[in-house]
Order: sequence, then structure tokens, then C-alpha cells
Amino acid sequence: MQKLRISRKWFTLCLMGLSINSGTHAQSAFAVDSPWMLGDWQGTRTALQTQGYSFNLGYTGEMATLLDAKTHSSHGTEYADQFVLGSHFDLDKILGWQDTEAQIIITERNGHSLSQTSDALDGHLSSTQEVWGRGQTWRLTNLWIKKQFINQKLDIKVGRFGEGEDFNSFDCDFQNLALCGSQVGNWVGDQWFNWPVSQWAARLKYQVSPELFSQIGVYEYNPENLKRSQGFNLSTSGSDGVIVPIELVWQPKVGMQGKTGEYRLGYYYSSEDAVEIQNPNTTSHKQGMWVVAKQQLLQHAQDPHRGLTGFINLTVHDDKTNTVDNMQNIGVIYTGVLDMRPKDEIALGFARIHLNDDLNTGQDEEYNTELYYGLHATNWLTIRPNLQYIRHVGADKNGENVWVGGIKFQTAF
Repeated sequence: MQKLRISRKWFTLCLMGLSINSGTHAQSAFAVDSPWMLGDWQGTRTALQTQGYSFNLGYTGEMATLLDAKTHSSHGTEYADQFVLGSHFDLDKILGWQDTEAQIIITERNGHSLSQTSDALDGHLSSTQEVWGRGQTWRLTNLWIKKQFINQKLDIKVGRFGEGEDFNSFDCDFQNLALCGSQVGNWVGDQWFNWPVSQWAARLKYQVSPELFSQIGVYEYNPENLKRSQGFNLSTSGSDGVIVPIELVWQPKVGMQGKTGEYRLGYYYSSEDAVEIQNPNTTSHKQGMWVVAKQQLLQHAQDPHRGLTGFINLTVHDDKTNTVDNMQNIGVIYTGVLDMRPKDEIALGFARIHLNDDLNTGQDEEYNTELYYGLHATNWLTIRPNLQYIRHVGADKNGENVWVGGIKFQTAF
């Protein structure tokens, strides 16, 4: 089994190395200026897009190795990855259904997480490899249809998808989980299911103005969807309530340069009964709020695609039922520091995860920090070597402090 894991890892690395080298000799497959590793299929891919059919095959691989720890001397390395196979359909072009689109995505996850296998990271609240989790298996991650009404102001989406796709959304460029994606799903994961898990859902969005929209969703709560054997489960058997998130999103352009920003304020409520921490014989309902802010602060050489961007995420959860009662992360990303590498980026992020005081375990806070450099090798391959520091692993004040080295690959075939 170990040989199989190592072979898979090195096969992937060799494929990526071959892809970079081949880019200088090919104008179709492996061309550095193509959005796809396998090229445009002699124009077929672009022709299909023109007709309303878009296809996506993506790969994310994440390696993490223990560099140093305060008390543990044993080191280790793990590799986890994910394949994404999807199609997007413009149903206006295909069927003449105005302002209507549909999407299907299937994912497959493999590998192991260093946070789960290293003694030094025992009890780690976050994860050194965000792509690991929710069962290493095949899943139907998206199956939805979306239509706009009232001059495209009203947007209704129904089908199977996760909350974090629309609510509390955030980029996932960092490798540490506490700095990647919807943070509510990371800390209320027993009910709020992030990618790649899907459930039956409906989302209604209304565009109040060009810069402002509000939205509300209703998501089935069904713990059966978490099982490895239920990756393609379409049944509602096992459903036990719903989660209702609401959110207000402002997307301004600031100043004379029009520096882009996105600000999210949201709240969620679950109808599912949850056992109270201090009163095991009593049930309550999970609820909480979030704030997400991302703003370009500086532009590099008047280029809107280059410059310094700052971000912050805050989540607050009820202290009656939730293990994590609040978390925060903050960081900066600079795109195009070097003129010769205008699409490369360097980023630094800090995250704090606070355990509920009512647990009475003596645990308090865990801190996760990551520094990465994003090498835009081609238009279809980004490589992000990173350095992570985890302080007070498991929120134990006297616990382990760990340095982890990582590398994250993202490829579009």
C-alpha cells in the first residue's frame, strides 16, 4: 500500500515536470499560454464552448512533511490529492432557455493527511492539507440548474451542492485548512457540508444594485451524505432538518483605480437538534454568524490584476452546541511582485481557532500560519511551495509547536 501511494505521488510529479518541459515545444497540448494542459483539441474545445458546452478536468495535489517539532523527533511525509471532472452547460445556447445554466461535477479524493498520521500533530484542529477529508472516495459534488429572472436581478439555483459554494465563500489557495475556503464548514462540519459533499438545496439571490446582492438558501441536513458509500446518494432517506443561511454581499470598486473588494455578512440556523455541551440531556439548535472581507489595497504599475490584497475572515458559533465557538484569520496576498513573473503571487496568512470554554478540557486556542509562493508555471499549472507553523497543536497551551513544509499543485487538463 505504501509503495502504491509513493508511486502515485511520483507519477503525478513526473507528469507535471514533463508538462512544463513540453510546453516549449508544443503549440496545442502543453502550450504554456493555453488554459488547458491537453490543449484545444484542434479547436474542438473552443467550438463546443461556443455552442454552450464546457468541460473541466482538474487536479489538486498536496504534499506535507514535518520539518521540526518542539518535543517530537519523528518526521513524516504525506500526500493527498483530488481529481475533478465536470461539465457546464449554457442552456440558452443549447436549448434556447434564456438565462439558464446547469452544472455537474464529480470528484475523487485520495491519500493521507499529515495531521492525521503524525504524532506531533495529534489533535490538530486544522489540517496541513485542506484537500484531504470527507472520505477519500468518488462523490457527486455538483448537480444543479440555475435560472435568472427580472432582467437578471433574481437568480434561483436548485439541485445538489454545498453551502460554501455560495455562502461564506472564500478562495482556497492556501494549503492549511484554516486559511482555505468556507470557514463555517470547517468548524461546524457535522452539519454544514463543504466541498466535495453535496446535498439537496435551493438558493435564491437578488441583485439589489450592481455592487450589492442578498441571498438565502435552504440545505438538506442528511448525515448519510458523509458516508464513503453514499458519494452518489440522491435519496432523502436519513434527512433530519435543514440549514438556512442568509447573506449580504457587497462588491465595490474603490478609488480612482477601481480597486476591487468583496465583503460578506451572513448568518446561519440549523433546525436539526444538537446536544448541548453542558447539558447532555438537552438539545438546542446550531447557529452562528460570519464576516468575510477581501480588498485590493495597492495596484502594481496601474495594473488591476497586480498588487497587494488583504483579507480577513471571522466566524462566531453558538457556545451551547459547538466545539469551536469562534475563529479568525487574516492575511495578505501580493500578485506580480516581479515584472518578469506578473502572475506569480506571495501570500502570508494567520489563523486563530478558539475552543468552547464550556468544554472544560483546559484547551484554549490553536494558531496556524502559512507563507506560500505561487509559481504560475503555465496558464494550466500553478505550484505553491509553502511553510506552515502550527502553535499549540490541539489548542493545548502546553502542546506541540510544529513546522511543516508543503507544496500544492493545481492543474487544469
